Amino acid sequence: MDLNPLIARRWSPRAFDGTAEVPPETVRVLLEAARWAASHGNTQPARFLVGYRGDDTFERIFAALRPGNRNWAGRASVLLVGAVVEADERGPMPNTEFGLGLAVQNLVLQAVELDLVTHQVGGFSPDAVRESFGLPDDVRPVVVIAVGRLGDVADLPEDLQARERRPRVRKPLSETAFTGRWGRPAFPDPSSGGASGQAADEPQHE
Repeated sequence: MDLNPLIARRWSPRAFDGTAEVPPETVRVLLEAARWAASHGNTQPARFLVGYRGDDTFERIFAALRPGNRNWAGRASVLLVGAVVEADERGPMPNTEFGLGLAVQNLVLQAVELDLVTHQVGGFSPDAVRESFGLPDDVRPVVVIAVGRLGDVADLPEDLQARERRPRVRKPLSETAFTGRWGRPAFPDPSSGGASGQAADEPQHE
């Protein structure tokens, strides 16, 4: 069996086309995909801030990024902040980051379907986002997601060009899936290919 092509094609480049635009109707489709993600008890904790390159929201999200991420993220067409609502009328909500993670993965795979690329970033100041956008106390920003069209690696700073060209690898299933006891591989042959870990990219939270 082969991996679903959407999963196999997904990666997290830093090279975005700084001239391309992603219109609101396309972003709406991405966020609809996120909206239909599973969540604990259907609590739906995921929330998003949406900025388009050139508008004020984009600039404030961009300003919250760490300097290393500002070296490339400004060329993205859209910057999103993924946040979680941590309480509702019933009290604290459990597993909110799990719900946001599922929503973001839906968004990212929908982007692949639309021939877009995305890059998820943990390297930003949540406090800056909270202050800049007036987030309520029960809302916590977790991730920034850059969205756009794939650009030219040569437009990146030299050190990032090298990172962009590194081989895409994942740990084999023999190191991540166990049976009987911890450490006993459920699928012991790491050379079996496919989902056992040879086609993906480096960890992208920075």
